[in-house]
Amino acid sequence: MTLRALTILLCLCAPAAFAQAPVFDVHVHLREGETSLREYEAGVAAAKIELAGFGAMWFGGPHQALQGELAKIKAGNDGVIALAAKHPQMLPIATVHPYDGQAALDELARVAAGGVKVLKIHPHTQKFDAADPRVLALVKQAGSLGMVVLMDNANILPGDSERLFNLAVQAPKTKFIFAHIGGLNFRFWNILALARTADDFFMDNIYFDISGTVILAADAPIEEEFVWTLRNVGIDHVLLGSDYPQITLGKTVDAFERLDLTAEEKTKIRSGNARKLFGR
Repeated sequence: MTLRALTILLCLCAPAAFAQAPVFDVHVHLREGETSLREYEAGVAAAKIELAGFGAMWFGGPHQALQGELAKIKAGNDGVIALAAKHPQMLPIATVHPYDGQAALDELARVAAGGVKVLKIHPHTQKFDAADPRVLALVKQAGSLGMVVLMDNANILPGDSERLFNLAVQAPKTKFIFAHIGGLNFRFWNILALARTADDFFMDNIYFDISGTVILAADAPIEEEFVWTLRNVGIDHVLLGSDYPQITLGKTVDAFERLDLTAEEKTKIRSGNARKLFGR
């Protein structure tokens, strides 16, 4: 093969290489433990997706407020820690209830000592107000322990995104992932492009997973504005998540690949950004 022919072949193959970059799924619910994990992995394999890793939590769904259920919380957290020990690709995600006060802070310290790097809390499922001082105390503690805080941001009720914005402002040393990037209220987050220009105003601690919302945006009238938003919040701050089992990773990746992003941008979102954030 001549050098010219080899060069042409490499150029033709380059887009495919980007398209096949591995995926880090930051948003997986394993409600039935090992059984759910095997079903998830089977779905990923069927979709022919190379998995770089996945963040998995044990709780989620209706009727799981968990306030005061300390034994259940500890057992659930221990379950994901044990599961991750057997499955190296899994990043364990723990939870506590902010309204449990000192008990929540103690459990947070315990799981952090056990190697957990991500805390998931959900204002609507767990029935707490993101503006409550106990939430601020919890997320500040998480930041001091080197943990990332994953919070739901489907913007179910008016003002949800604004509350999360204010929470992140008050806890600048804590890194947040806001899941679903505000749902169909994703437009709100374009404010970050302006907020980051203000003097002495630190707003580099917010990341987003685009689970769910990416499916609504792909090939839709809002796609151009959605992509514009991803660039305004910063491509380096965008992560891919499925929200399994509600949505499969295959369906999520299919929608994501239809977005009008560059190959470099897609590679970062598929796994590069998550690997940097979680140090994997």
